[in-house]
Amino acid sequence: MRNSTDTPSCPRYSRHGGARHAISAAALCCVLLALAAACGDPGTTPRSGGVAGNGNPAVSGSPRPVTAPGVPGVGERMGRQIPDDTRQLVVVYGDDRDSAEGTAVLYEKQGVQWKPSASWPSHNGRRGWTTDHRLDDERSPVGVFSLTDAGGTLRSPGTKLPYWYDDHAYAASVVDPDDEAHAHDFDHVIAIDYNRLKGTPPYDWSRPEGVEKGGGIWLHLDHGDGTSACVTVPEAGIKTLLGTLDPADHPMVVMGDRDRLRD
Repeated sequence: MRNSTDTPSCPRYSRHGGARHAISAAALCCVLLALAAACGDPGTTPRSGGVAGNGNPAVSGSPRPVTAPGVPGVGERMGRQIPDDTRQLVVVYGDDRDSAEGTAVLYEKQGVQWKPSASWPSHNGRRGWTTDHRLDDERSPVGVFSLTDAGGTLRSPGTKLPYWYDDHAYAASVVDPDDEAHAHDFDHVIAIDYNRLKGTPPYDWSRPEGVEKGGGIWLHLDHGDGTSACVTVPEAGIKTLLGTLDPADHPMVVMGDRDRLRD
């Protein structure tokens, strides 16, 4: 809405019409001017005055609603994919689209603002990120995904997420069981809802979009380098996430390289 710059013409009156007519005409003129300044032309952009730093037109009159602050480093396209009822968010900022390194930050919504509550160094697919993940491409999928289920080879350390404990099913996913560096990868995992059925154990191998689209992508314990497609954080990070994420707050993960997250 803009302020009109075209003011209405004041009604003319005769010199001989008397003071009362002159006062009435002047009053009418002022009313019309006030209406013009307050209303303007709906649906148009301001002719002058520019735009204020918060995205609202820098014009007088009734203020417009202020848009809720976005997630740091996450652009409008990605931000629109975060459901309105989500109040917990894990954002994985990949260093580069071909890098396996990044930073994971846990945000919690306070009022209309996202506040960081914890962060950790992270690893992702050893070849980086992709917007078209395929089985065995060794890249993590860029996107916004829900976090609904957890589990591990160890019993739950305490979480509100549904937790499936199995000391064999997760171990079977380890590429090299004799590699000590990966021995504890799946002590605790949080399933990333990419090409999987929600409400099932993380190790469930159902692939709704087809096997070729990959799956079995989890948040799990870090082993110091890149992954097949999962995202890893230190043990303290996994335990913090398990202890914090609450299905009632509809937790999500936003993940990708920094450039594409800003889209």
